[in-house]
Amino acid sequence: MLTINGITVRLGGRAILERATASLPARSRVGLIGRNGAGKSTLMKVMIGQLEADEGSIDMPRKTRVGYIAQEAPSGTATPFETVLAADTERATLLAASESEQDPHKLGDIHERLIAIDAYTAPARAARILIGLGFDEAMQAQPLDNFSGGWKMRVALAALLFSNPDLLLLDEPSNHLDLEATLWLENFLRAYPGQLVVISHERDLLNNVVDNILHLEGGKVTLYAGGYDAFERQRAERAAQLAAAKASQDAQRAKLQDYIARNSARASTAKQAQSRAKLLARMQPIAALAEDQTLAFDFPSPDELKPPLITLDLASVGYADRPVLQRLNLRIDPDDRIALLGRNGNGKTTLARLLAAQLAPMAGSMAASGKMRVGYFTQYQVEELDGSDTPLAHMTRIMEGKTQAAVRAQLGRFGFSGNKATTQVAKLSGGERARLALALITRDAPHLLILDEPTNHLDVDAREALVQALNGFDGAVVLVSHDRHMLELTADRLVLVDDGTAREYAGSMDDYVAMILGKSTASDAAGAAQAKPKDARLARQEAARAREAQATLRQSAKDHETRAAKLAQQVSAIDRAMFDPASAEPALAKLTMGDLAQRRGKFAAELEAVEAAWMEALEAIETAAA
Repeated sequence: MLTINGITVRLGGRAILERATASLPARSRVGLIGRNGAGKSTLMKVMIGQLEADEGSIDMPRKTRVGYIAQEAPSGTATPFETVLAADTERATLLAASESEQDPHKLGDIHERLIAIDAYTAPARAARILIGLGFDEAMQAQPLDNFSGGWKMRVALAALLFSNPDLLLLDEPSNHLDLEATLWLENFLRAYPGQLVVISHERDLLNNVVDNILHLEGGKVTLYAGGYDAFERQRAERAAQLAAAKASQDAQRAKLQDYIARNSARASTAKQAQSRAKLLARMQPIAALAEDQTLAFDFPSPDELKPPLITLDLASVGYADRPVLQRLNLRIDPDDRIALLGRNGNGKTTLARLLAAQLAPMAGSMAASGKMRVGYFTQYQVEELDGSDTPLAHMTRIMEGKTQAAVRAQLGRFGFSGNKATTQVAKLSGGERARLALALITRDAPHLLILDEPTNHLDVDAREALVQALNGFDGAVVLVSHDRHMLELTADRLVLVDDGTAREYAGSMDDYVAMILGKSTASDAAGAAQAKPKDARLARQEAARAREAQATLRQSAKDHETRAAKLAQQVSAIDRAMFDPASAEPALAKLTMGDLAQRRGKFAAELEAVEAAWMEALEAIETAAA
């Protein structure tokens, strides 16, 4: 068990932690969460002894081996493979001793210990970890100095995981990872045998890996059982009596429902309405972020353009004379929500730069609407902000010729009002600087937003606010992110960048996750290989018929679900018109109360029938699967 006893830490005269107290169960997997600047990293530094608390103590069993990634990335001529192997210092010491020890008894003890710690399987384990984090065999043999800072931090993470400490402490481990490596890390941590404390803003990681949430707020810590969704439910239950929070969420729900009801039937906005419906369905009981206006994201809506915005026809793109991607065929329309999938280094950023017109096609063609405006976000823009300037100065400079009212209005969309607008950038948090960069790139209401890893440095609540803003944006979005939760809620098209090209991915995010994690039907394939040719052919035919039947049932269920959602929206719109005529849609506002009641009865009856058919289709799917 790890116990936090009344920890108080004061920095610069301000109490970051104030008598923080909690007991973490033995072998628990704990997600340490809180707003940016709440003190999460400070508490973790106290745990490893890097920072001395003004008051209190951290208690843990004697001889506990604690693992934590150093701030400085490894460098030098050693390879990633050598660096990871060297992280197990006991193994390295024992192997060195086995080479020089002459006493046969001591040598026997050394070899017994080497066997006990699985020293001889270490090279295979090290290679598996490096492969999981994106290092192929060739990369594992290159000197560390050949890699960028982000890849070096991956080596540091691999070395830490390989060392297998009793207490593993991770501070935002997925910041330098792509989606594929993040999925592998989740899988690895889920099976980790020791105790884990992880600072993360990844909702999926916090749901799939941890079994306790340690919430840091106002210098205090509170331990909740379960993952992040369970934490949100418990916190929402405790806050249920706060009428202001409930009213805020009700208003947000009404706004989403109103948009869905008004736009579901229009072809030009149907996809955006579906994204809002998805967001509404997964909204937690009380959204804490609604109480904090500094989390604002509000992308300005562009004027309408006819589709397509961009068309790629057998285009190639790269650097100098070397193409990175070839045979690109892609069309982007004004209402598209596209997620670019694929490992880092496969060309996602190259494709994003092509779409942003920062790179020209080397072959083939790229046609773009002449009036299209593009907003392109990268982490480099965040890092290049002038720390001595203020958000107001940055925006005034880039919106030259605009009135101060227009400049402040754009800043206000992203939470920079009042004193925040005149605070030096150097004093802003990483999340606030990311919001400022987003405010700058959207100043002229772009028709296409291209966001390359926009969630780095954003906490969970800020990410939820960004999801809402993207679903409320009336233009097209191309998104590169390792945050699976964000991709699932915002993207309706998946494009896989791999093997030197980019192509539509026909499956869902769940299908992609299963593919990455290698969840294939290997045992079924092995059994089929041993069957007689005729039996195998019949089995394939039966399997094909079963898949076709399943597909028909799934499509039927999806159609019923879609129809039910539309009918529910229509009923909701009529209810609103009956009880609050001032907010009614124009078409409904003209109807009498009797007409509204008659229409509501018709839609409600149809909704009941459609929901019954939907349930029957779902039951049929379950029966067929069994």
